[in-house]
Amino acid sequence: MEKLKNIAVFASGNGSNFQAIAEASIKGILKAELKLLVCDSPRAFVLSRAKKFKVQTFLINARDYPNKEDFEDEIIRNLKAEKIDLIVLAGFMRILSPYFIRQYENRIINIHPALLPSFKGAHAIKDAFDYGVKLTGVTVHFVDEKMDHGPIILQEALRVRDKDSLESLEEKIHKLEHKIYSQAINLFLSGRLRIRGRRVHKIIL
Repeated sequence: MEKLKNIAVFASGNGSNFQAIAEASIKGILKAELKLLVCDSPRAFVLSRAKKFKVQTFLINARDYPNKEDFEDEIIRNLKAEKIDLIVLAGFMRILSPYFIRQYENRIINIHPALLPSFKGAHAIKDAFDYGVKLTGVTVHFVDEKMDHGPIILQEALRVRDKDSLESLEEKIHKLEHKIYSQAINLFLSGRLRIRGRRVHKIIL
């Protein structure tokens, strides 16, 4: 039987994507072992979710380190100790440095609640809603040295209805995130992704 690869989820807040990934792993939908949660906020609800699913947690506070490099070095040491194959960002509210990204080049993915390159940043759902878009969605992409910029793995669109409120749109976006993140993770773990410039090709095995 092939050994499952190890993933680490980075999260800073509520952790609904973490829970969706944990549930997919338990059900065998996700062909990986959720090995580690990395969290930088002691008040984050995602810590309670990790406890519920019995996922090892590494809680780290940037204020305990003299600089960003030392902070990230400590995270890297923990990732290497757990033999992490893939880093999954799920609401991690820190921008990783080029130094960190080089350590895990093309092994860090992120989910963004808009159709990139539109509406980058931390308030994408509200920004798209306030702009009055008729179509928005979710993007899963590799992480590079620029914010919300790396090559796109998957995108899925949804229509914004006239009756939608910001809250109902957020609910729809999160539901869509939970669906496609596991799909993207499985594509990576099965070795089916090839990056050529800005394009990510899915290989049929």
